[in-house]
Amino acid sequence: MPQQEDIFKKLISHCKEYGFVFPSSEIYDGLGAVYDYGQNGVELKNNIKKYWWDSMTLLNENVAGIDSAIFMHPTIWKASGHVDAFNDPLIDNKDSKKRYRADVLIEDQITKYEDKIDKEVEKAAKRFGETFDEQKFRATNSRVLENQSKKDELHTRFAKALNDGDLEELRQIILDYEIVCPISGTKNWTDVRQFNLMFSTEMGSTADGATKIYLRPETAQGIFVNFLNVQKSGRMKIPFGIAQIGKAFRNEIVARQFVFRMREFEQMEMQFFVRPGEELKWFEQWKQTRMKWHKALGLGDKKYRFHDHDKLAHYANAATDIEFEMPFGFKEVEGIHSRTDFDLSSHEKYSGKNIRFFDPELNQSYIPYVIETSIGVDRMFLAILSGSYCEETLENGEMRVVLKIPPVLAPVKLAVLPLVKKDGLPEKAREIRNNLKFDFHCQYDEKDSIGKRYRRQDAIGTPYCITVDHDTLTDHCVTIRYRDTMNQERIPISSLETIIEKKVSMKNLLKQIANV
Repeated sequence: MPQQEDIFKKLISHCKEYGFVFPSSEIYDGLGAVYDYGQNGVELKNNIKKYWWDSMTLLNENVAGIDSAIFMHPTIWKASGHVDAFNDPLIDNKDSKKRYRADVLIEDQITKYEDKIDKEVEKAAKRFGETFDEQKFRATNSRVLENQSKKDELHTRFAKALNDGDLEELRQIILDYEIVCPISGTKNWTDVRQFNLMFSTEMGSTADGATKIYLRPETAQGIFVNFLNVQKSGRMKIPFGIAQIGKAFRNEIVARQFVFRMREFEQMEMQFFVRPGEELKWFEQWKQTRMKWHKALGLGDKKYRFHDHDKLAHYANAATDIEFEMPFGFKEVEGIHSRTDFDLSSHEKYSGKNIRFFDPELNQSYIPYVIETSIGVDRMFLAILSGSYCEETLENGEMRVVLKIPPVLAPVKLAVLPLVKKDGLPEKAREIRNNLKFDFHCQYDEKDSIGKRYRRQDAIGTPYCITVDHDTLTDHCVTIRYRDTMNQERIPISSLETIIEKKVSMKNLLKQIANV
């Protein structure tokens, strides 16, 4: 694990050095858990959003998109349950004066048992080689069974405390399992208490006449309150979905792990409205559809897993997370929830408006049930960078750092490099770049040796480098270098657009997940 933590620190440093992510307001010493996306970061982020948006709105004729306001009527958050129930269980260590989420401390303890089991399996695999039977080892080894038993016992107790909302029991678990503060190393804990995560502000010209409103803590409610608007104006029939990408805000006390948990973040959410009674069928279908979307990027199927919720939210009758293996363990990137009819029913009650759908096939009106898919753009960004970051030792002993970002999402698709800064090569390279810039995000670079320029492009994840040499002027061919293999190939300039388009095409990726 320390090695993984070391890689994570290097990744954070790499993000700043190469224009992916900067600490916000850095010249004023920054602002906790707020970040700005740099020139390469914003390109990657926009490509992620396009991949999601197109997969929702182009591949599904019954999914439409909206963009709702960040400010909404304050009663919306009463109806949604956020005013009363949007809380985190927090605990302070009296010695370090640091504040933690009690549930995260306990989850970290569960992960420690998992890590111990994995280490035992790893050691045994090395010892027994090809004859190793992992399943049998996990079922019979005493140390594995002991740690599994501790994990299961803690998991059961933790799940019950969460579901019961038992704050005293959460504190007791932390004491019983001797969970210490990572800073002070002591077990000197306060009681656990709830803290509401919504940012509030005032709308209006005077203090007396101002209305207290909230920065939205999620984008879903903007979809729910526009359900009828979209359904009627788009003549939508059940089942149908509404997709949205937008900013949300949570006053995270324990914001940590770079862009994984921030106070200002971006969500990509789709709410899919279905007939009551059909929700669990659609829940399963969207689970598989969303996992396929992730795996199509080729970062490795083993890096993803489903994790069913121990505690269901007040609105859900089924919930699962898609987790990705970050440098700090498997963590949630996307949530898929069966939200029942909670939201629309609640808005009908609080607004006094009829929010029902008349189903001509059934000849009846009803409040639809909802399947939600909700993915964090920033977490997806971090997953892609984590899964792409590589340190490689080359044959000559030199080290290269390369981001093997899926080409379709890469911030820069190709770099055009003249071999030298003379003899008409820069002019030819510029001409090639200018012809390709309408289709691909291209860079032109003539500074330093060709080797250093390759390294710079590797570091930002550029999949293809095009080198223009003296022969180019006569044979009208260039050398294309492939980022991942470093192989080089001589190809005609006239073939460049076709070759690169095939490799970086969003269309081909969408066809793959649509089984076309």
